[in-house]
Amino acid sequence: MTVATRLRAVSWTGIAPVLAIAVLGLTWGRVLPGLLALAVAAILAAAVMAAVHHAEVIALRVGEPFGSLVLAVAVTVIEVGLIVTLMVDGGPEAASLARDTVFAAVMITCNGIVGLSLLIGAIRFGLTLFNAEGSGAALATVATLATLSLVVPAFTTSEPGPVFSEAQLAFAALASLALYVSFVITQTVRHRDFFLPVVVNGHAAEHAEPPSARAAWISLGLLLVALVAVVGLAKVESPAIEASVAALGFPLSFVGVVIALLVLLPETIAAVRAAHRNRIQISLNLAFGSAIASIGLTIPVIAVASIWLDVPLELGLGATQMVLFALTIVVAALTVVPGRATRLQGSVHLVLLAAFLFLAINP
Repeated sequence: MTVATRLRAVSWTGIAPVLAIAVLGLTWGRVLPGLLALAVAAILAAAVMAAVHHAEVIALRVGEPFGSLVLAVAVTVIEVGLIVTLMVDGGPEAASLARDTVFAAVMITCNGIVGLSLLIGAIRFGLTLFNAEGSGAALATVATLATLSLVVPAFTTSEPGPVFSEAQLAFAALASLALYVSFVITQTVRHRDFFLPVVVNGHAAEHAEPPSARAAWISLGLLLVALVAVVGLAKVESPAIEASVAALGFPLSFVGVVIALLVLLPETIAAVRAAHRNRIQISLNLAFGSAIASIGLTIPVIAVASIWLDVPLELGLGATQMVLFALTIVVAALTVVPGRATRLQGSVHLVLLAAFLFLAINP
């Protein structure tokens, strides 16, 4: 990358958060016409990209596996903000929005990000290598969190429908938070080596040079600005998102898929970049870490918001979603256990993602 290109990148990622905050101030509380809504959507996307860029800068400064953790938390903050704003504005019709978004995030991370990273890594290097211990522990955490929060509500009997009672919801929220904290401690303190890139032939995989402390602090400030802008602009854009989904004839539940695709796109790019540098473990850290954060942090916040604001909340998955989730966990386990993967594993995961997207449009 040339010096000029670097300057353009820095300039763009520095301007986007500030511009987004300015646009937020001008559009807050207003109903946007079509073209203006598209322009604001473009600025929103730029702010999301800038937010994750700055999170990546901080990640490079603090090192792995803390870096993947920073990225996952940044993305989850955006996701929670989007869900809460749409839930508050959507009323009873948005009761299943949190479930749809969280499940979409799990499918996109465990199939989309994992599959794309494995496929690119295998095409470039022939065979992808990673730590089965760390990836297996992360996958087990994802499976437990998703089952407790998204599968169990479909079978409880305290309340009619796929919902938890307040006591059950509180338990699920506390269990999710406890599992998330336990995973973070395992990843960053007790067994950090399980989540570091694999050493191949005596050499660690290629990695980028860490930025200066000054650059990291600047990125921290811009990250906070970008996160505020993203959450605010999401509220401004929420009517346009729902109207677009309805105009295409897609189910209302597809709004959750749109949210997940939006917030996970930059992280997908970061994972692909890591896979291109033969750092598959970092890609898996990003994928599984995002899924864990998406459930472990989102469910507690959504639970509190649901009880406090008296907003209806449906968490239980449907039969088709449960089948896709079960198949995803089985396939992911078979992918992770050997500690290495080929193009085939990547392709299988991507086909599962395609099946999820197709059935989300045609349930």
